[in-house]
Amino acid sequence: MSSNAAMSVNNVADPSNMLNTDHRFWQIIRTVPNFPKVGIDFYDITPLLRSHINEVIDALLAALPDGLMDEVDCLGAVEARGFVFASLLAGRLGKGMILLRKPGKLPPPVANKAYALEYGKDTLEMQNNLPPERVLLIDDILATGGTLTTAYELCQSANHTVVGALVLLDLVDLHGEFPVPIYTVLKA
Repeated sequence: MSSNAAMSVNNVADPSNMLNTDHRFWQIIRTVPNFPKVGIDFYDITPLLRSHINEVIDALLAALPDGLMDEVDCLGAVEARGFVFASLLAGRLGKGMILLRKPGKLPPPVANKAYALEYGKDTLEMQNNLPPERVLLIDDILATGGTLTTAYELCQSANHTVVGALVLLDLVDLHGEFPVPIYTVLKA
């Protein structure tokens, strides 16, 4: 399997699903210890965004199984860096986007849901008057899964069908099972 190949984390324990800490992107990502609070190692992907964005988008697309994008109507962009990746992917693929935002940023009517983060609490909102679509959720990092699970639940409550989620980095030890496949470039 190439280092950019698809890796789904749901119920898979084969060697192709193991950590890929030798991927070249790890030489570019900066680890910031004890941020945003003591005990948290923050993976700063900003250097990838500064000078490697085309490679990152290529790697994200390569992480998806063949034919998946034929099943997707739009991308579910999760605030905030999910907006960056989803926008670039939508432009390349000719797909639309649904925004999953922090409270007070979208015009009504909206649906909202509170959730726990690894270092606090937050809320996501999305417009709930959109026609049902098949959605691929897009975010930067999957840690505890609270944000992505909330995005999934909001989409489901608005009658969208979530076909999967695409993230750049999956911190596999921090979260449990997810109701749809997770596709990722990096695992740690």
